[in-house]
Amino acid sequence: MRIAVSYPPLESEKGVALLSQNRQFQWFNNPTFIYPMVPASAATLLQSMGHDVVWDDAIAERKSESEWLHWYEHAGLDLIAFESKTPTIKRHWALIEKMKALRPETLVVLMGDHVTGFPEESLEQSSVDYVLTGGDFDFSLRDLVNHLDKHDLMGPGTYHRESGAIKASGMYSLVNDLNALPMIDRDLTRWELYAYKNGNFKYLPGTYTMAGRDCWWGHCTFCSWTVLFPGQKFRTRTPELMLDEVEMLVNKYGVREIFDDTGTLPIGAWLHEFCEGLIERGLHKKVKIGCNMRFNYLSKADYELMGRAGFRFILYGLESANQSTLKRLAKNMRTDTIAQELKWSKGAGLAPHITTMIGYPWETKEEARNTIEFAKKMFRTGCVDTLQATVVMPYAGTPLYKEAENNGWLLTKDWDEYDMRQPILKSPLTAEDTLMLTQDLYRSFVSPQFVWNKLTNIRSWEDIQFIGRGIQYVWGHLTDFNIGQVKGAAALAMGRRDGSKAA
Repeated sequence: MRIAVSYPPLESEKGVALLSQNRQFQWFNNPTFIYPMVPASAATLLQSMGHDVVWDDAIAERKSESEWLHWYEHAGLDLIAFESKTPTIKRHWALIEKMKALRPETLVVLMGDHVTGFPEESLEQSSVDYVLTGGDFDFSLRDLVNHLDKHDLMGPGTYHRESGAIKASGMYSLVNDLNALPMIDRDLTRWELYAYKNGNFKYLPGTYTMAGRDCWWGHCTFCSWTVLFPGQKFRTRTPELMLDEVEMLVNKYGVREIFDDTGTLPIGAWLHEFCEGLIERGLHKKVKIGCNMRFNYLSKADYELMGRAGFRFILYGLESANQSTLKRLAKNMRTDTIAQELKWSKGAGLAPHITTMIGYPWETKEEARNTIEFAKKMFRTGCVDTLQATVVMPYAGTPLYKEAENNGWLLTKDWDEYDMRQPILKSPLTAEDTLMLTQDLYRSFVSPQFVWNKLTNIRSWEDIQFIGRGIQYVWGHLTDFNIGQVKGAAALAMGRRDGSKAA
């Protein structure tokens, strides 16, 4: 079969869609392109089975919709599969209708967290042929192709139409062995599209790996990937296989920095074996490593080992500096130990990055400012290097969405609006407050101490380039949350200001 694993174009005046390998969707004015590991694994797996596979990321290639549709019409595809998220699902439904008008014989498959949360919706609202639920896109797409090509039984978690009715092949499964997968074919999946336009990489070219799926905690109520990968189903590839992949990326492609996008990097014996392997193979001198991590689980000795093994960048999901909010989000972390852990991380030579959110239905403006003040203190004292700020979004299927629906917090169920350009949840904050406070979080690094620390630690031209790229990304994020875009949000928020019905 001729199969495309695709990211079709999503044209918008809001910017460039940050869709691939992303747990929280945004339109970016200064785009980042993240290498989508699970779809890349799907493409590689299908090719290893003898299929003619096309890697098609029209977003990263900046193709127009008309250009892409012309390609699609003449590509001779038997099947095309692409990922969608809550803020893009309606655009994808509309695109599928255009695709079917041009080439009705091509089977269209949707994957991702939104369709996992609401699997029947896309079959009701569009001409999509199959919906794959769960996060193991590679295995489920393999099973679907084998069903179509060899008449094997349909894999679990697949939705389709049969005699006019929507049918499901049961609940999706997460028992697949990640170690049985072939190593991702970086040439097939155009790794270079994602190697340079990425704010996380200091040393270029950079790329991604994924040691596990997805987070061994996996209970945070807001995270869209808890829909795909509940924490109790966490699986990993062996440290040995990961080391082989890192070695291949360094020696074959000249990769200088790698970010492992497992929701939280495995810890304990797995982490120790991986770090010791990096040192034994001499990879710690050739490549820098980044990862996602949780507070309250690593010791000072763990950080020191990571530093010796070549780790550079470490991303923590802080989300809020208010303990009551962390408890409601099921974060399972304490605010009183965070500063000490960040000091351990910095002391080991790592560059800590924290993610934060504004617009919780239960947080007051004073509590939101508490998070901002905490971020300012961490920057001022040199505990944090970079920060990401977003607006709280209740993505379809998440515990937060269900809580919001039960409590009447949703201002709208128009999926187009779930793109962080405006608040979707009723809260003590106005729409303007939410965006201004988000901007304030991005400005929290501005202090004489932080600027002086950065300037006095410049050691190379790469340091200067990295700082320059960082300034561009911060400016882009300030534009992303510009209060001038609050027109729609203000209308949505009227219900909380004058008592009228909001949604």
